Amino acid sequence: MSKISLIIEREYLTRVKKKSFIIMSILGPILFAALMVVPAWLATLEDDEVKTIAVLDQTGLYAGQIEDTDILKFEFLSEDSEDRVRKDFDKSGYYAYLVISDNLLENPNAITLYSDSQITIDAKDHVKRSLRDHLKNQKLNSYQVDGLENIVNELNQVNIDISTVKIGQDGTEKQSSTELTMIISIAFAFLSYMFIFIYGAQVMRGVMEEKTSRIVEVIISSVKPFQLMMGKIIGIAMVALTQILLWVVLTILIVTGVKSVFFSDSPMPGQAQNQIEMMGNQEAAQQMAAMEEGFNFDKVMEMVKSLEPIKTLLLFIFYFFGGYLLYAALFAAVGSAIDHESDQQQFMLPITIPIIISLYVAMMTFRNPGSEVAFWFSMVPFTSPIVMMARIPFDVPLWELMLSMALLIGGFIFTTWFAGKIYRTGILMYGKKVDYKELWKWFRYSGD
Repeated sequence: MSKISLIIEREYLTRVKKKSFIIMSILGPILFAALMVVPAWLATLEDDEVKTIAVLDQTGLYAGQIEDTDILKFEFLSEDSEDRVRKDFDKSGYYAYLVISDNLLENPNAITLYSDSQITIDAKDHVKRSLRDHLKNQKLNSYQVDGLENIVNELNQVNIDISTVKIGQDGTEKQSSTELTMIISIAFAFLSYMFIFIYGAQVMRGVMEEKTSRIVEVIISSVKPFQLMMGKIIGIAMVALTQILLWVVLTILIVTGVKSVFFSDSPMPGQAQNQIEMMGNQEAAQQMAAMEEGFNFDKVMEMVKSLEPIKTLLLFIFYFFGGYLLYAALFAAVGSAIDHESDQQQFMLPITIPIIISLYVAMMTFRNPGSEVAFWFSMVPFTSPIVMMARIPFDVPLWELMLSMALLIGGFIFTTWFAGKIYRTGILMYGKKVDYKELWKWFRYSGD
């Protein structure tokens, strides 16, 4: 056991001292924090430039029907001004000019917005929304039914908002969120997929480097091949855990620091306010309510607590290490069997297919976490590390969880035993083209 410990220490210290590990340990949290902070920062940026749009209404039906906002102004011109505006547009000072050539109720396509640059989505949507509301009112008035407009407005205001509450075994109630659960389900599945693949591949490359450099011949003289394989697998697993913990801690520190320095509880930024002003009264009210609801920190934290974050994190660590150890043994066997990276494709395919399939199943699991497909894929050791992590936020029954964990442990023991038989022969084999038939011979030979 002491020899394995020495190998683990060597693998761990060698890798954590590499510049690539240090750089990624620093760069990773910065990138993760940027994914959370940059969108919030962009949302605070205001577009203060006032844009004037000339309106050339050839029908005379829509004068004054497009309202101004803080950043969009509309100037209705006479019909004979079109040629002048079109010819001297770059000198006119207009951001764009709008041409309405026909009755939009009869010809909805008779409207064009011209500009010498790409029109912003806000400007286009505001024009479309304003004219649509005007046309809707015209259409309602054509039915000549008393109070029809009020009836339609009342119907449009009908809305429901379903709150979800999670009931504990002791009868306690906690606010939950189906949307938040779905996001966490997908995030855990993707992280499991990413970490298993990245660090499993590191094991294969490490074995190949030692084999091609002939260092392994010196090491094998002191330790058994199985001890070397297990030391390498566990050592890289500790490197992975160290980097994950660093990413989590540094990301939290960076986000918290940036939030306290650059962000504070403040009124809605001008850009968001301008967007709401471009909407109708009903839409504006709904948008305001949604934004206030969305930024309720205490409520979000209550929803997170309903997902039992400590339990979920511990299960994530278990399934990550279980999946990593299972696949790392197979990656080590592949690394021992080949001399060049160009030879790895034929052996990598059977290993990567279950990982890719499990990710696809996990992406569908949040819609029906209790389906037979989700159940069986969360039991099979080759797919359970990813699929089960997609199911856990939806409260998997305890017996299913225990069975899946037991099968994963058994799967790791089996793949380690299987890979060890190939590893002990392949690690000292050079210059021979290896196929599946040859691998089977190594397995049989090692078992004698």
